[in-house]
Amino acid sequence: MLPDVQNLIDLQLADREVLRLKEEITALPKRVAAIEEKLAGTKAVLENATIAVKADEANRRKYETAIKDAQQKISKYRDQSLEVKTNEQYRALMHEIQFAEQDIRANEDKILELMVNAEAREKSVKAAELELKAEMAEIEKEKTEARERNAEDEKQLAEWNAKREKARAGVDPDLLRHYDRVSKFRGSGLSEVRDQQCLTCRVMLRPQTYNDVRSGQMVICESCQRVLYYNPANEIAPERPSLTAKRRARPKIHIDKAWFYRPDFEGIGEAFLAFVNAQGSSSRRVYDAHTGRKVGDTEFRSAEFTTAFADDIRSAIRLKGGLEEEQLDEWAEELPMVILDELNADLKVARAEKSHAATETSQHPAAS
Repeated sequence: MLPDVQNLIDLQLADREVLRLKEEITALPKRVAAIEEKLAGTKAVLENATIAVKADEANRRKYETAIKDAQQKISKYRDQSLEVKTNEQYRALMHEIQFAEQDIRANEDKILELMVNAEAREKSVKAAELELKAEMAEIEKEKTEARERNAEDEKQLAEWNAKREKARAGVDPDLLRHYDRVSKFRGSGLSEVRDQQCLTCRVMLRPQTYNDVRSGQMVICESCQRVLYYNPANEIAPERPSLTAKRRARPKIHIDKAWFYRPDFEGIGEAFLAFVNAQGSSSRRVYDAHTGRKVGDTEFRSAEFTTAFADDIRSAIRLKGGLEEEQLDEWAEELPMVILDELNADLKVARAEKSHAATETSQHPAAS
């Protein structure tokens, strides 16, 4: 992997951590405000309950005073009734006494109602006091934790900012500007590639582009413009060839199509050769074993490939892959990565079997 790409990976990680920590630090005042608002609500409940109790006490004193005033009036009117000289004056005093007695009964009823409610009022006050006490302890704990978390966030933010600046210093200025521009508009400037796909925009890559990313080259996604990178640890690892496993199927002698491997084909180097028989003639396609790119044009000859291309397959390794000619035509100039991986995996198995056979021969030579 290029140093620029590795530094961009470190930079994007630092950018995300810096953003996360800044958001946490910014959210702290709101969190503390929410805690204090909750406490203010409980205080208001206690205050309202206390006010209600005090109001009831004031009303009770008022009603008791009204009763005393009415009783004094009754006593006064009765004393006056002993001194009146006419029936009309006497009836008037009796009416006033009756009115005062009604006033006393009404105030006594109100006092009784307050006495009934007093117990519930006192319970509300005690409950609010207990809740406030518990909440104050919990809120102090939460505020302490919030302050400690904020201090830790500030510390981590300083560390990640230092890592961020170090990573930025290690990236080519032009590439860094591209990363910053894409990050600003798309939220991130870097994307991992897996299974021939950009994991951010989900666009499939061309086989050669995928190969370039896997080989550590600098590649920009044509769809989302993010810088692409490949992490082999996240790719599904192919099964390792094992001689204890079931042997691969032996290719049949008479077959219409076949794959071969040549380590040094006509100056090209390592290559995969695809042969197809059709109506008495045969065709050959050559692909670079590393990139999957087709080399040259398809060659056609009379006779089956075992005869027409005998020189090509004489020192080649036979593989088990078999494909229709229509598929080869469809892929045109480049093999899909999954096919290239399958061919390379089969090549490993074939080489392992060949090595095992050579070892067996050396350990158990044929009798002369």
